[in-house]
Amino acid sequence: MSDGRRIVEALVVGGGPAGSATAMTLARGGAQVELIERQAGPHDVVCGGFLGWDALAALRRLGVDADGLGARPIARLRLASARRLVETRLPKPAAGLSRRRLDEALRNAAEESGAVVRRGLAARGGDPASLIVRMEDGSEIQAGALFLATGKHELRGLARPLDQRRRGAVGLRAAFAPGPKVAAALDGVIELHPFDGGYAGLLLQEDGQANLCMSVSSEKLRRSGGVRELLEALARETALLAERLEAAYDAAWISVGNVPYGWRASGCVPKLYRVGDQAAVIASLAGDGIAMALTSGMAAADAYRRGETGDRFQRGWSARAARPLRVAEGLRWAAETRLPRRLAMGAMGVAPGLAGLAARLTRIA
Repeated sequence: MSDGRRIVEALVVGGGPAGSATAMTLARGGAQVELIERQAGPHDVVCGGFLGWDALAALRRLGVDADGLGARPIARLRLASARRLVETRLPKPAAGLSRRRLDEALRNAAEESGAVVRRGLAARGGDPASLIVRMEDGSEIQAGALFLATGKHELRGLARPLDQRRRGAVGLRAAFAPGPKVAAALDGVIELHPFDGGYAGLLLQEDGQANLCMSVSSEKLRRSGGVRELLEALARETALLAERLEAAYDAAWISVGNVPYGWRASGCVPKLYRVGDQAAVIASLAGDGIAMALTSGMAAADAYRRGETGDRFQRGWSARAARPLRVAEGLRWAAETRLPRRLAMGAMGVAPGLAGLAARLTRIA
């Protein structure tokens, strides 16, 4: 203690995949590390129910068994627009797993690795120069090194330098019990439904529920008048999506606004490391968000252990993420824009392997 502040060698703010991967890698390397997570127990978040093959590989490197958590195997990708249906095998096996189950397993693994994990403790602000983090209970923590893993949410005083002229997308998520026909159709499949101004993704998670994630422009959601009205409008566009959404109207929805897809952190102060969505935000239709979160957390921890400064790590990670983000942004634009979507779906109808190539190009190396 100093002046009423706790002093921590390495402080990780945020207990999602990026924060937990950071904490366990630091702890296994011998660092004194503390992770603070604002939620007291398991909880759902908007994005990340899909585990690509690189996410599964990252989990194995961390010693987390996705199969043991009940992850449901996914081998095929189905793309369904109003005019065309394309289905192809994924380049490698993937899986569906709820963030509720995954994140709690990762936090437990961080604890078992020697990190101090404090649940139900929210940070309210911080100072990038002093690396002092202010907590909701009025206490303060002085960090020797600070790892920001707050996802798409900002921490006062340490917010990402986003371009406020660019209005981000709205992320929406619900889980619901699918009927037998929909459950059978989604078995072993990740299903993407692109539409003007957004797209929806569907898969089965470990508890048998269907996980429905959507990205939609804030303007389209506003014009629709709400989530239910948006779903009803989409259902009128295509019979297949109407069938999928039948049980989703009364589901409990969670959301996050102003998602800055394509953004990368270019640098920061020497002892501040941004990981996960604080470092780079890939379009969710690429399905690589969890892999990027896990990999960035491990990379930041390794950089710290090597004595590499936060600003140098950030520049390196930005370069590493550049290609996947650029490709994903191109795919997102094509999915959300009518003529490019029709052309892309037509091309994939002739050569379904193009979808697999796109998936490979959006993976983090």
